[in-house]
Order: sequence, then structure tokens, then C-alpha cells
Amino acid sequence: MKDAAKTHTPDRRSDQLEREAQAEVSLSQRVIAGVDAERRVLVIAPQPFYEDRGTPIAVRKLLEALSYLGYQIDLLTFPVGRSLPIPGVRYLRVPNPLRIRSVPIGFSLRKVWFDLFVFTSLKRLLRRNSYYCIHAVEESAFLAVIAARRHRTPVVYDMQSSIPEHLAEHRLFGRKPARRLLEAAERWLLKRVHYVVSSSGLGGYVRSVSPGTRVREWRYPSPAPVASNTELRQLRADLGLSAEQRVVLYTGNFADYQGLSILFDAAPAVLARAPNTVFVLVGANKRQSTDLARELESRIAGQAYRVLLRQPREAMPAFLRLADIVVSPRTHGSNIPLKALEYLAAGCAIIATSIPAHRSVLTEKTAFLVEPDPQAFALAITALLENPQRAAELRDAARGYAQAHLNWPSFVGSIEELLAELRADGSAASAGDEGQGEMR
Repeated sequence: MKDAAKTHTPDRRSDQLEREAQAEVSLSQRVIAGVDAERRVLVIAPQPFYEDRGTPIAVRKLLEALSYLGYQIDLLTFPVGRSLPIPGVRYLRVPNPLRIRSVPIGFSLRKVWFDLFVFTSLKRLLRRNSYYCIHAVEESAFLAVIAARRHRTPVVYDMQSSIPEHLAEHRLFGRKPARRLLEAAERWLLKRVHYVVSSSGLGGYVRSVSPGTRVREWRYPSPAPVASNTELRQLRADLGLSAEQRVVLYTGNFADYQGLSILFDAAPAVLARAPNTVFVLVGANKRQSTDLARELESRIAGQAYRVLLRQPREAMPAFLRLADIVVSPRTHGSNIPLKALEYLAAGCAIIATSIPAHRSVLTEKTAFLVEPDPQAFALAITALLENPQRAAELRDAARGYAQAHLNWPSFVGSIEELLAELRADGSAASAGDEGQGEMR
């Protein structure tokens, strides 16, 4: 367990799920031809679907809610990922002539390559089918607005993050000229979509950029994870943890904006006061697991950390139950990370940076909010480790918030309200004109 801890194999049910999904696709292809356009939605997901990572997880919840409400869904997506057996979903994967097997998180040439196929496929779909609306995720909203104009189909922009903000640290797009172009493009888009749905925290940003655009914030449902005592004991054994060791857990991708360097810099000070602490980091890719283990080895003793590859979702409840403290050291952003909602649902003691992305949902009652600074993070971790009563209060408050606000009926109800607004809006019939969806 010195460098990368045990690497878990991919989801053992993948093959079975794929077979079930293909059966479901076949069924939906037979059914959808007879479905009225009022019950058909086109969802565009320009990511690998399905993979256990942020945006695909959110898209999965959307598809399940639309299916629950009785809609038939065409899902236009990348050829990478696995098909889930969601009733009513027809998978439309773009071609993959280069046989690309993975698409990294964030901007990449592979993503641009597949987006070109998404656009051509989208135009063909709109010529052949009628849809009640297009639900376009992230950058696919640009493609949807352009393609849908002549077809008078309303476009809902699923804004998982602000594109200029998301690319702020990119070596090219983070520069002032490129950033201004991205900001102008974002304003153009926001004025032409019919509606914006966003993660918590982005609503205010949308209103400030485009005051006339209608926007609705969603809080994705996060059911309380369940892990048995047997699973917990097995995980401790797999990680080589004794009963006395305390666990500080991070889950998610390892992109720079997640602020893991803050956690790494805080670790020595934490271990000086609480030497039985172990930092468990879940979500690395193979290259990152090696590089991070090498970096951590130079800062702290090898027994005090575990770096793990991305885990299947069914494995995560045990990790969340294992944790004495969970952390989100993200350095910037306006949209709440999904991990924060999962931390709340699991009833964890949360330490997070005091930035808009976290404050859109987290408060001092449900989390220990600190400045994005290693010293502040170290003090917060040691404070909770040394004060079990305060940690217990945070757990209770997190669990209570999740039960009240992060439930399935609330999420489904929000989607139902959005679709009802589209149906009642007289301007939806002319949404393909210039200024499509712009509220006057």
C-alpha cells in the first residue's frame, strides 16, 4: 500500500448491463416511432456515457427522471462508455472511425473530434424526427441552437459549468483574448436558448450575464448510501488500515481546479498533531496514481496515504462510511460539485473551501468552510479530529439537509415543472427564430 493502494477492477456487471441495455434499445426503437412528439425529448450528452464521473452521473439522473415521467428519449452521445438499461432511452452513438477508447475530463481534441460528429448527427435527427425539446448538455447547446433554428424546436441548455470559468486555467483559453471570446460566445448562447437549467450556484451567474434568460437550478437527488459492516471491514483490510487509524477522504477527479495541492500541503501539519491519520484519495487515472504517489512520498510517510483509481459507484458507500472526515478543497467555480451532494447524503463531516461553488449549498451548519489555504485546511482537519462532538453535529446536519432537499420527488418535480412551462409558453412554437428563447 505504499504507492497506489489496491486498484479495483471495473464494474463486474458491465457485460450484463450492456446486454440488458441492448435489449432495451431494441424495444425503444420499436416503440418510439409511434410516440407523439409531445412525449419525445432529444438529449445531447457530449461525454462518454455512461462513466462514473460528474456530468455523466448528472445526465443519468436526468434520463431516469424523464423515463419516470413517461417520456421517450433519444440520447445522442459519444461512442465511448456503456449503455445503461433505462426504459424509453434509445442510444444514438456517433461514429468512431479512429477507435478512440477514452475521452478525458475537460477540453481535449478528442472531444472536439466527437462534437463534429454530434453536429452532423443532430442535423440528420432533426430532419427525420420531431421533438418536444432538445436538452443539450454543456457545449452541445451551441450545436443545438444552430441546428434547431429552422426546425423551431426549443433548446434547454443544461449548464453544468460556465465554459469560460471552466477553462480559466487552460494555457490557451485562459488568456485574456481567448477568454473574452468565450465570454462573448457564452452571452450569445444564453440569449438564444429557450431555458437554462444549471447546477446549484450558477443561477445568479446566468442572470448577471443574460438578465432576460430564464434559469432554474437543480439539486440532483442523492440517496443515502448504504454499506454493511462486512463491506466496511473488508475495505479497511484492503487498504491496510488498522482500527485506530483515522481517515480523511477525497473523492472525484484529480483536475487542478479540485485543489488537491492544498490538501497535500496541509497533510504534514495534520500528521504532526494526529499521526494516526491516513489520507485516502479516490478517483485517479493510472498516470495520476503513479505521479501522485511519488509526489506524496516526498512530503509525507508512505503509510499516511492511499491513492486509488476511480471506483465503481457501488463501491463508494463503503468509502464514505469509512471516512472520519471528507474534504472538497476546490479552488474556484460557481457550480456545486456533485461530490458535495453525495457527502451530504452520506451524513459525512465535511470540510470544504469557502468559495461560491460550495456556498451555493453548504453552510457553516452543514460543513466546516475554510479559506482555500493549506494552513486553514490543516487547522480544520485537526479541529474535527480532536472534537468528535463537532464532527457528529456536522454529520447530523448534513443528513438532515439531504433528506429535506436532495430527494428524488423534488428532482422529478422540478423537471416536470420545467416541461410544463415549455408546454404553456406560447413562444415555444417560434423558438427557432433569431433570439430563440430570449425573454423580453
